[in-house]
Amino acid sequence: MFDVLVYLYETYWRPDACPDHHQLTRKLSAVGFESEEIQEALSWLEGLSSSAQAVHEYEDASSLRVYTEAERELLGEECVGFLCFLESAGVLTPALREMVIDRACAVGAGGMDLEEFKIIILMVFWSLGEEPDALILDELFVAPEDRLIH
Repeated sequence: MFDVLVYLYETYWRPDACPDHHQLTRKLSAVGFESEEIQEALSWLEGLSSSAQAVHEYEDASSLRVYTEAERELLGEECVGFLCFLESAGVLTPALREMVIDRACAVGAGGMDLEEFKIIILMVFWSLGEEPDALILDELFVAPEDRLIH
């Protein structure tokens, strides 16, 4: 599923630039993605679209987030730490944080990998037609061991 999401992010600048569901399914299949992977990604994106529509209803400027045991188990310490970093840096509002958590929970697999989690964050920005600034894109795309220290 994550390969399909990355492909969509790289191919279509915004979700409204994507073709309709049927045509997109055909294009993804022609590129070489498996049918099950395509359907899983498109279903996940439908949930993301619903979350994006609801994001404006939850614009509390300051909120404290207490993670449930299930969320902590799913996300793991590394993902929760990264989420806190983005929030403290002012990159994620509480509403965007909730979108990210919702979409991570929708994946449903135990023990979220940080790289997959970063793709979810990127897709949340993409769904809103926003692009994070260059430093945040660097955090989302470049592995720490590949970064150059100046």
